[in-house]
Amino acid sequence: MTQAETPIDVFAHVLAPKFYHQMTQLVPTIPEQLPYLQNRALTDMAYRRAHRTSPTRQIISMVNVNPEDYVGPEQALDLCWAANQELVELVRTNPDQFVGAVAMLPMNHLAGAQRILTEQVASTPELLGGQVFTRALGQSIAAPAYQPLFATAAQAGLPLWLHPVFDERKPDNNVTFSWEYELTQAMLQLVQGGVFQRQPSLKLIVHHAGALVPFFAGRITATLPTQQAADFHRFYVDTAILGNPAALALTVDYFGVDHVLFGTDAPFGELPVGASTTILTAIDQLPLTKNQKHQLLIQNVADLGRLPG
Repeated sequence: MTQAETPIDVFAHVLAPKFYHQMTQLVPTIPEQLPYLQNRALTDMAYRRAHRTSPTRQIISMVNVNPEDYVGPEQALDLCWAANQELVELVRTNPDQFVGAVAMLPMNHLAGAQRILTEQVASTPELLGGQVFTRALGQSIAAPAYQPLFATAAQAGLPLWLHPVFDERKPDNNVTFSWEYELTQAMLQLVQGGVFQRQPSLKLIVHHAGALVPFFAGRITATLPTQQAADFHRFYVDTAILGNPAALALTVDYFGVDHVLFGTDAPFGELPVGASTTILTAIDQLPLTKNQKHQLLIQNVADLGRLPG
């Protein structure tokens, strides 16, 4: 398989070692708070390479250890800026594994987050956009305070990756269902808040195949105004649902093959380095043409503009 034929994984995670060391120096309890950080493949790229099961080229984003949850605005900005440069170095030193990275954004320093997009990302080919989460600092990502960030991304032509986090107001959070609910709720709030009406060129890539949305298409149409129901189709989604060809077929049917991108959530899902083979097998079983599968695996990423093809 040539590099041009290698699938591009739009949603894979790392934990840059220098950044992680800095965070644990500031907050020594982070490893206990976030036990999933113990996954060796997040920090050890040689281990990751040695155990991969399918050839892919990954777009890496930092696993959610978000500085704004622990430190003040200026320090959060400094940590994110340095972490983004470390992500760039990971891409440059592991070109067989990584094709680009997604920048961290300090959500308690929105002016700094916008600067990261317009200065750091815009001037660094390896940085392809920014990562946001379903909630930040106790608010929905759709809160009015965060709208300038969406405007900046749209104006700069930079995609944003949307990853779930727990809603800490809830006592029964779990990784099986809660994150899918939080993604769905954030998508609804963004649509109801009119983000696509204000920023029609905005490109939002949603993790986990758009969560519950494809399964409740009829309910969306029946309960929302026509424009809001239509705006759900503006999201881009990945394929990170651990296989399940029937569910992926529903996802492609709802969002359209041009809005679905190969993504795995590596190195999570299947130990030790992720579910790439399982998800590629599921995609191969979809009732799509060879050209459509190529579109989903590679071409849609290139069509987003700044992303590699």
